[in-house]
Amino acid sequence: MQNNNAPIGLFDSGVGGTSIWQEIDELLPRENTIYLADSRNAPYGEKPTEEIIKLSIKNTELLLEMGCKIIVVACNTATTNAIDLLRAKYDIPFIGIEPAIKPAALKSKSGVVGVLATKGTLNSKLFHETANQYGGETKRVEIVGDGLVPLIEKGVFKGPEIDLLLKKYLHPMIEAGVDHIVLGCSHYPYLIPAIKSHLPEHIELIDSGYAVARQTKAILEKNRLLSTAEPTDSNGYKIFWTNGDPNPLSQLIKIRSALGSKPGIIPTILEKEF
Repeated sequence: MQNNNAPIGLFDSGVGGTSIWQEIDELLPRENTIYLADSRNAPYGEKPTEEIIKLSIKNTELLLEMGCKIIVVACNTATTNAIDLLRAKYDIPFIGIEPAIKPAALKSKSGVVGVLATKGTLNSKLFHETANQYGGETKRVEIVGDGLVPLIEKGVFKGPEIDLLLKKYLHPMIEAGVDHIVLGCSHYPYLIPAIKSHLPEHIELIDSGYAVARQTKAILEKNRLLSTAEPTDSNGYKIFWTNGDPNPLSQLIKIRSALGSKPGIIPTILEKEF
């Protein structure tokens, strides 16, 4: 039986996918949401494809057990390595997240764009298919952001450790003449202030968050699954499960609240073994 007020499920290899959750919650505030932060297994980007698929199945089945009506794979690595299998295996809509190569290529004036992503994303078949399909004649400077995800998982978003890595990864892009840099990991939007401090003003950063939120809304509308909560009702519940340290997750939710969270939203953060 269809339940329009069932939650939207999201999972990521930790806290980074909350950047996607934020966009969805802003666009669809009356929707209930459940988020799985698989921090114990982060980062996914350094794991073999078989393990990424296994973890994605585990997360999906947990969200299905919780009654989710749609699942957002809020992780670039899990999307590019596992989403086709998930869609074939489960009878539920899936929304994926991929590096925003298309808008970067369309907007680029220099014809050179940078892509900062995990090894798992950059090595995936889906990434190369998407990049070749939408990248056109644009030159891509692809850089693996080793070490960034573990720092973000610890709640480190700025400082000497972050700056050392960003200087190493961004300098080759600047030297190559990029005018757009695609953030190809859902963790990376939390580094935008730090990243911008290393870039000339003309270089634009692009991430996929808002596009994923719009696609989520479109698929819910297509399947007639939008929440039936009235505008006068309170906003939907927001539940976050983590199998790691809950403090970085709590910190990110507080950051989000400081940036204008709507009254009445009280996220619940819970620890769980999964």
